[in-house]
Parts: sequence; structure tokens; C-alpha cells
Amino acid sequence: MADLTLTAKNPTSVKADALVVGTCSTSDGLAVVADQLPQDLVRQIETLAPQLGLTGAPDEVRKLPAGAGVQADVLVLTGLGERQADGTFGAETLRRAAGAALRGLAGTASAVVALPTADEADLAAVAEGALLGAYAFTRYRAGDAAAKAAAVRTIEVATPFARSASARTAVERARVVADAVHGTRDLINTAPNDLYPATFADAAKAAVKELGAKGVKVTVLDEKQLAAGGYGGILAVGQGSSRPPRLVKVAYAPAKPASKVALVGKGITFDTGGISLKPPAGMPAMTSDMSGAAAVLHTVLAAARLGLPVAVTGYLCLAENMPGGNAQRPGDVITMKGGKTVEVTNTDAEGRLVMGDGLVAAVEEGHDVVLDIATLTGAQVVALGNRVSGVLGTDEVRDAVKAAADAVGEQFWPMPMPEELKANLKSKVADMVNSASDRAGGMLFAAVFLREFVGSTPWAHLDIAGPAYNEKGAFGYTPTGGTGVGVRTMLGFLEAAAAR
Repeated sequence: MADLTLTAKNPTSVKADALVVGTCSTSDGLAVVADQLPQDLVRQIETLAPQLGLTGAPDEVRKLPAGAGVQADVLVLTGLGERQADGTFGAETLRRAAGAALRGLAGTASAVVALPTADEADLAAVAEGALLGAYAFTRYRAGDAAAKAAAVRTIEVATPFARSASARTAVERARVVADAVHGTRDLINTAPNDLYPATFADAAKAAVKELGAKGVKVTVLDEKQLAAGGYGGILAVGQGSSRPPRLVKVAYAPAKPASKVALVGKGITFDTGGISLKPPAGMPAMTSDMSGAAAVLHTVLAAARLGLPVAVTGYLCLAENMPGGNAQRPGDVITMKGGKTVEVTNTDAEGRLVMGDGLVAAVEEGHDVVLDIATLTGAQVVALGNRVSGVLGTDEVRDAVKAAADAVGEQFWPMPMPEELKANLKSKVADMVNSASDRAGGMLFAAVFLREFVGSTPWAHLDIAGPAYNEKGAFGYTPTGGTGVGVRTMLGFLEAAAAR
């Protein structure tokens, strides 16, 4: 991750490869939001804006020669959109503008960022956005290709709050958050021939070891231990693969925790759909079907690094869903952890099977609240698109997740769980089916299914199927490929729980 520092210097005097400043849209066209730039340069940019096609809109990033009076080689203009009624810019606006600029500086060694920071909260948003944007996954690239794609190595944020202790604390949190998101993205972007249940478990152990003595313990259950523990859902999904499943428990236990929270993550390291095979066109993105488990792992580690006074246990439900000779079949009946039986009507509705086992394990171990996060349904994408995740569950927990998402700048939308959908769970031979014959409301039905495994424990389900993996163009601080969505929301939820 890039090294980020603060400076109180005039940003024009800082030697760097690039100087990032903001632009905004006005009724007259475009305004440069950078008081410390030479006024002649500001007037020139604003005058030439129409000819240059500059509007100051969000996600608009343009590089220009810096010119005299600026020590940086290149001037980067990043759009902030319109000012708020009070003349300032919102935290998420600043976060995205900083991220878009740094993302556009791939292959550049250093940058100084001079976006408007009215207070420490603005500074935190700029720092976080810059770090989130300064991301590159180059594991499978070599030579010049890797160098051109590499993220900016050093970032200086120019701010009048550079010497503030609270600002330094905010920036340290931004580093922890960005590191967690980057770690999640790295796992998602790792090819499925390299990331399968056993190697994912190894990655979790390595990440905990790298963290050091922070009260974090990792436990891995292999296929024999899963069988002994009654984890029928995870075993059934993984039985078609030559790479057996795993359940990884990552537990952060501070002294005298204010509460105990469980996070359960779907970790299908590759999803062919099993016997109910997916169409070929949609299969390459299924390398991302473990995004929930990756987000859970790094959220627990971030909570530990921040020293939150909340006990957090992550359950990574890991399996590879393959159509092998031993794969589960439509028509099979499996016994889930806790004893409920499920008739498998669609082997491509596998995520809810591994998650059901993980939820029972979390509830049995006695948590005050449980969150689960999964790339669970294509219906989420149909309902909410590729940038908005769904959240369902107990009203109070669902609303707390939505509030946390709003505070950190992630988009989650609360969805209902109509009681009439419970009738669709009925099976002629088992306690329930895993996939309803009526495809309407698929995201809602999946949550109704999961609810059967949480009992009376307060709970929320986060469906991130679309936003977890960006197959289109990068935007703001969001790259193509794995996005790391959900990490900041779950961490914000934990911080709010700690504050309560």
C-alpha cells in the first residue's frame, strides 16, 4: 500500500510527480478549488475549460502540464461536482475525487493531494479515498506491464490540520481501512487455480500471523472435522471438487468486550453452478464468489488493528462448487449443522447452504448479533444493479447496517422479507428446499432461507452479488475486478457497536 503522510506546506512547493487539485461545476462553468495555485494558472484553466472539455463533474480526471510556480511535474484536476448548500463538499465526494485521481496516476511514483479539507473529517475522507484509489493487482503481470499498472508509492496530503493529533489518528484509521480493503481485493483477484479452500485457509493464517500479537486466533476445520461437526451444507457443496472444503474461524477477543459480534462470509472459491451448470458467459466472474469471506477476514483483522472493544469472530465458509463425479445432485437431501434437512433443488443455490452451516455455528457460540455477507443472488443485481447492495434481516440490525454504510460511503438498500415467501421453502421430503420454483423475489427468498438458521439472534444479511466484482470501467476509488465492498460498512457497524 502507498505510504501516506501529511504536510502543512504550500502544495505548490512540494516536489512530486503530480499535484492533485479539485475542480467543481458552477453556473458559469468550472471553478478550480485550489487557493494556493498561482492565480494566473487558475484563470487560464477556468478560461480554457470549455475548449478542454472540463466540467468539474465527479470522476472527471484530467492531467495538464503544471507550469511555472508549481514544483510538481504534472497538475491533476479531479472533479468534485457541485458544492453543497453551505459551500463545502461531502465526505464521499472528497473520497471519490481523491480516489479517482490516484487511480489515474498508476505508474507514477509520488503525488501531493491538495483537496479542500474544512475539518479533520474531510481530511480523513481525502486520505482514505487516496489510499483506496492507489491500488493495483500486479501478481500476474511482469516487467513493463507491472510497472505501468503499479499504484502510486508515496502520497502527501496538504492540509492545515497536518499537525493535529486527531487528524493523525484519523489518517491512521484510513490506513487500516484501506489495507483491509486492499487485502480483500487481492484475495478476490487471485486466480481460482491459486485460491481454493486450503490455500484460502493458509492465507488467513498468514494474515493473522503478520498482524502479530493482537488477540486474534485462527482455527481451521478440514473435511474430516467438518464431517464430525455436522457441517452438512459445506460438505455437500464441496464434495464435487478434488479440493475439499474448509471452515476457518478468525476470532478477535479483546479484554472485557462491550459486545460479541459474529461475521459469516460466503467463500465459494469458484462456482461452476455444480450439476446445475452456469452459462459459460457468466462463469469467469465466479472467481469472485468468495468475496464475502474475504471481506469478513479483513474486517476482523481491521477491528483488531484498531483495538475496538468488541469481540468479533469471523466464519469463512469455504468450498469449491464443481460438477465432479461425486458432486451433489438436484434431489439430494442433506442434513445441515443443527439438524435441519434441505432438499437440493438447484446446486447453483449453493451459497445459502454453506452460509446456513456458518450461521448455526455462530449462533451456537453465543453472539449478541450476527452479520452475514455473501455474493448470494443474481436477483440482487436485477433489483439493485451493480453498485448498490441489499441488506435484510432483523429491523434494528438491518437499519444499523444501513446507517453504517451511509456513514462510510457504501451503498446498501434495506429490503423486506415477506412472510408469504416462507411457504416457498416447503419440500415434499425435507424440512425445506434450497431454491424456490417461483423465481420472483429471489434475493428476498434467499434471506428467508438463511433466517431459518439464526433463530432469535439479532441478524442482518448483506447481499453484495453485483457490487463485489466490477466487470465494467473503474470509477472513483473503485477499480475493475474485486472491489472490497462491505469491509467499510461492517467495520463502521463494529465501531458504532463499540461506541454504544
